[in-house]
Amino acid sequence: MGRKKAAISGQLADIDLRLLRVFRAVVDAGGFTAAEISLNLANSTISNYISDLEKRLDMHLCERGRGGFKLTEQGQVVYDATLDLVGALEQFKQRINHSHNRIFGQLHVGFAEHMLGAHNSCIVAAVDSFSQQAPDVHVQISTMSSDEVTTAVMDKQVDIGITVLPHQYPELETLALFDEEMRLYCAIGHPLFEKPTDAITREELLHYAFVESPRLMPGREIHQDMMLWNKQAKAHHQEARATLILSGHYLGMLPRHLVKNWGLEEKMRPLFTDTYSYINTFTAIQRKKSTNKQITTIFTHCLSQAINNTSLAGPS
Repeated sequence: MGRKKAAISGQLADIDLRLLRVFRAVVDAGGFTAAEISLNLANSTISNYISDLEKRLDMHLCERGRGGFKLTEQGQVVYDATLDLVGALEQFKQRINHSHNRIFGQLHVGFAEHMLGAHNSCIVAAVDSFSQQAPDVHVQISTMSSDEVTTAVMDKQVDIGITVLPHQYPELETLALFDEEMRLYCAIGHPLFEKPTDAITREELLHYAFVESPRLMPGREIHQDMMLWNKQAKAHHQEARATLILSGHYLGMLPRHLVKNWGLEEKMRPLFTDTYSYINTFTAIQRKKSTNKQITTIFTHCLSQAINNTSLAGPS
């Protein structure tokens, strides 16, 4: 039996790199349709690119159809190899850039949703400063749930994440940024909304339905009472959780500043603020062994400066 011909012979061409980048974006997004926005390409064009890559490599990379998008074993190998290749290219760029004292490349930042209003405009100030120092860097910002940010950083889908960490990760570098207060809320229409505060007991809460959020998940509860709460709904995104609470059928945790910013203070009331309220600390995170270290270091420094300037200025 003769040796099988290599799928890729000779040198990689620009078209190979483009197809691999499209493939990576599809995997990161979780499917063709989800990748349309980030790639700025139509679904049919993306499908053609993936088909071309499969023909080029002589591999079946993914399953797509009614069953959803799923990588094959060969697809996982190609995806992992693509991450290594992109990382090597970024290192090459940075070494060349360093010699010219100019910075090129990309910075992908993942934000936890509704984070901007949590602490004045320090994030805006950091982006402003970074854009002045590295005007040639292409910046991409994605918003997602808090846990998704951490996963995106760990899986190398984003360079820097700004989120609330459930616990510490030894493979991550962290920079504490600012805090937000989480409170337990009920809304108009709920039996507890009109009830006097001193007439509500903690035991009474056990009779009502709650919306599960990250800190109400098993093992993450802030207070032991939370382990007994009846979690009948799940919404890890703040806006979805607020919708369920506003229905009048559920109790749930929300950031105090969001309730105020959304103008919901007349429609919601906090319960047991001294008992169940807690503080979330937003943290900038990045991998210690990042291949985009020069760019992420600059952005992290801009964040640190913005936070220091905010602290010196004091409350507005």
